Amino acid sequence: MDFKSIVAPVYSQIALDIALRISRGEIKENTKLYGRSVLASQYGVSPETIRRAMKLLEDMKIVETRESRGSVVLSKEKAKDYVNKFSEHNDIRAKQRKLKELLREHEKLSRQINEAASSIVRINEHFTITSPFTTYEEVIPDTSPLIGKNLGEVHFWQQTSATVIAIRRGDQIILSPGPYATLMANDIIIYIGDTKSVEAVTSFING
Repeated sequence: MDFKSIVAPVYSQIALDIALRISRGEIKENTKLYGRSVLASQYGVSPETIRRAMKLLEDMKIVETRESRGSVVLSKEKAKDYVNKFSEHNDIRAKQRKLKELLREHEKLSRQINEAASSIVRINEHFTITSPFTTYEEVIPDTSPLIGKNLGEVHFWQQTSATVIAIRRGDQIILSPGPYATLMANDIIIYIGDTKSVEAVTSFING
């Protein structure tokens, strides 16, 4: 059900307007209301719509229809009760509309989460297939014989079978450093290789 499409009938809206005026004291108790024709002209509706509005107010004990006097206001308190109940009913409908909007947003967010999760899975699967090596890190100590030399000069790959993919130097990261990258104390070498390369790199860096 589309709660946005629910609208109170015209006669009900007119009955509410009259009840509001009574509850505010604009129309006093024991006051005779205008006849159907006059009210129909004021509200721009048919006399039948006014009759139904008056019937609703009569059922709520707000007015009483008398043969000689027409519709007479009976109770300001009953009018207040009717206005409050109508407001509560509208509040429920508003909450229902809000709930439907939240459900739509939740559904949209769930789709986005599922799409993001699927994308991560695909990327991980691709990385696993295309990169059979594990990434390792090694810190160059102050006593390393490699300090001040570049990767090509020390024949890093030939000595360790490991490929340096980055060097972290403080807050700086040097990606794909290449053979002319000079090594410095406390540099963190990030490399890929097999399990045999780990021992070789550690041994080579420490001399």
